[in-house]
Amino acid sequence: MRAAKKLGADVVHFPEAALSGYAGTDFESFASFDWDELRQATADVLERARDIGVWVVLGSAHRLSGDHKPHNSLYIVNNLGQLVDRYDKRFCSGSPDGQSGDLAHYSPGDHASVWTINGVRCGSLICYDYRFPELYREYKKQGVDLVFHSFHAGNASADRMTAIAEAIGPEFARLNGAATFTYPGITMPAAMTAAAACNHIWISCPNSSKPQSLWPAFLVRADGVTAGRLRRNSPGVLVTTVDTEQQLYDSTAAWRGRAMAGELHSGALSSDPRSADRTSL
Repeated sequence: MRAAKKLGADVVHFPEAALSGYAGTDFESFASFDWDELRQATADVLERARDIGVWVVLGSAHRLSGDHKPHNSLYIVNNLGQLVDRYDKRFCSGSPDGQSGDLAHYSPGDHASVWTINGVRCGSLICYDYRFPELYREYKKQGVDLVFHSFHAGNASADRMTAIAEAIGPEFARLNGAATFTYPGITMPAAMTAAAACNHIWISCPNSSKPQSLWPAFLVRADGVTAGRLRRNSPGVLVTTVDTEQQLYDSTAAWRGRAMAGELHSGALSSDPRSADRTSL
């Protein structure tokens, strides 16, 4: 946080589960988790945010009551050290019976999270949420210009990476230029590029740097162009400028609003019998 502030940052964005660790990957389960320690560590982050004068989007876990599994969350902390919102991962990976993936450890959330920093309307998502483009459309409808999308695609064993590569098919490795030949390595950066360009939204994409990290943290402009990237497996601070007034290429600007309203074509339709007849040449 201090390093980012010294480099001129207004907000510091951390990966998924950065403070708490990621259940099922960084530790086995929450069975013996020290919630008091996490609460104190979180309070320390809020205090530092106030002292430094920087916003923080902090990946962590949020404890629920009773036997309910915690949320996989992003705490939104303003530059006064105040907790102004919390986003809970809505699409947790795993089987419908809740016995695998995220659902074995976490309860899904049910809400979007929207706030404003220096006049820029912001939203947040977490990792597997990227598989559901409806969430980006939802934020676009709410006027969001910048999405803080935290990931944890790291701490992968060599055996896991080999197994994923074999499942994809080694013969396709040369056709998929990616940081790692894994599903996350191929699909996550590509999906973020597409989400940015299709919705004209800037996206900040931090990822765990713990080896093996499946791809390095990066930021995508609203036109789908990557504007900054760190090195895989190496901790670092990426500072980029988000300028929502910058005139960036947007080929869908004229029709996006209509499409979101359910009018799924551009231009004016032709009232022509040859258009209506779809079974003749």
